[in-house]
Amino acid sequence: MRDFKTLKLLDNMRFLFIKMGVDYEVMRQILHIKLTMDERRVPTLFSQAATKKSEEKKYGYIKSLWIYTLIGLVLIPFMAFGENFLFQMSITYAIIIFMIMTSMIADFSSVLLDVRDRSILSTKPIAAKTVNAAKFMHILIYLTYLTIAVTAIPLIVALFQQGILFFLLTVFELVLIDIFIVVLTAILYMVILRFFDGERLKDIINYVQIALSLVLMIGYQFLVRSFELVNLDIVMEFHWWSVFLIPMWFAAPYELLLNGDRSVFTVVFSVFSIVMPIVSIGLYIKLIPTFERNLQKLLNTSKSKKAKHNRLKESLLRVICRTNEERAFYRFSSLMLKQEREFKLKVYPSLGFSFVIPFIFMFNVMRTDDVDYAVSMSYLTIYFSMLIIPTAVLMLGHSATYKAAWIYKAFPIGNYTDLKKGSLKAFLIKLYIPIYVVLSMVFCFIYGTRILPDLLVVLVASCLYTVICYIGLGSKIPFAKPYNEINDAQGWQTFLLLIPIAILAGIHYFIASKFTYGAVIYLVVLIVMNVGAWKFLLKRGK
Repeated sequence: MRDFKTLKLLDNMRFLFIKMGVDYEVMRQILHIKLTMDERRVPTLFSQAATKKSEEKKYGYIKSLWIYTLIGLVLIPFMAFGENFLFQMSITYAIIIFMIMTSMIADFSSVLLDVRDRSILSTKPIAAKTVNAAKFMHILIYLTYLTIAVTAIPLIVALFQQGILFFLLTVFELVLIDIFIVVLTAILYMVILRFFDGERLKDIINYVQIALSLVLMIGYQFLVRSFELVNLDIVMEFHWWSVFLIPMWFAAPYELLLNGDRSVFTVVFSVFSIVMPIVSIGLYIKLIPTFERNLQKLLNTSKSKKAKHNRLKESLLRVICRTNEERAFYRFSSLMLKQEREFKLKVYPSLGFSFVIPFIFMFNVMRTDDVDYAVSMSYLTIYFSMLIIPTAVLMLGHSATYKAAWIYKAFPIGNYTDLKKGSLKAFLIKLYIPIYVVLSMVFCFIYGTRILPDLLVVLVASCLYTVICYIGLGSKIPFAKPYNEINDAQGWQTFLLLIPIAILAGIHYFIASKFTYGAVIYLVVLIVMNVGAWKFLLKRGK
């Protein structure tokens, strides 16, 4: 195994660990193994595109940092320009804390919640102090990489614009923030594990991973807009509740040292920025035994809850799914969509993106033109909500537990039409339609109820488009293939399947703008096409 430059750098501080009673050679060996294993882990940001080929290339955490560097450019106007430090640096540290903490939960959870130390290292003659030191350094190494990636370019620009004192103060503050975030995250886990089981914690981590991916997907929208805030004359006032705004703690020292503001709140917040991270370290050290005991819950399997029988849902299900087999596969697919974490991690960010992007385009139109909502057709941006469909339909054919697909062959089934219909309907009803309904309510509030026929057209068009995507992507049996079989060709197929969205939206715009009852006519045509597609096209394929 190759040696790591990080460990060679750590060798220069060997004497510090020895003085603290840590067996440095053992700690170094543990770190070496952990860092080697981390190279084989696909980071959250690349998990949506993780194919077999990409895994063979061994995407490491270091190789994923460029996206954090790109998002970190948003900090430049806040750090490098202007002297309203309390406002600017509060925004800066709010962004930094959010980025680091969400990434801490998304990508460092396997480090902070590493139960392998208990099951493997605890059986060896290794002191607990050495194991804890290895875990702490493991976290510190990755937090250092992440912090440098996010802040390096803004810091360099700020060095020339704001001076050396600003630069050194920011570096010192970033160290304190990293310490504070580690402890805050550990306490958050501790509280969750105190009251809930390990499965709930894993779900929370999964949702944070989804949120991180979503934020980074839409973050570029704020990159250019942030420069509009540089010359704003903003006056911030302190209130008693400001003490709970953590970013203001770390922004206060800039006002104290660079602007000479010696008000009570500025001094108190400056003291908080130093004292609170130090106190948090002491609290963390004291709570380590409790934390380690609670980690045992991660090894426990929670009992599955018995599903409640709902007559209304059963009646609706009989209308949606006509046969017993289709209803059975609908229930099965619904459980898979709800419980499989890898599927959610790959699909839910796109689901959130499809919810946000119609508003992004709508706001862009509002910024450039005066919109008359009584006659405007900009509500057709709701077609962008259909962007989730190709990705989700592609992922429906794959599963982390694909080896269990042998059960399909054990069923007395002549063809898999009911299985296909059940899985696609489960996706539409459980994932797409809830997003669509919320979007429709907002759009109706903005444009009025006159757009209801058009919204029905989009709903029916999305059902037709789902079948088009399923046929276009090869109509695989649901949940029967591993995720690493998703190849570049399927990625291009998914991209090309965006063309039908443009065609459906273009026809809608033309008919609705040229004919009085164009939307109603188009709706009837789409309903007829839907009946034919769901009845005949899904019988084809594998």
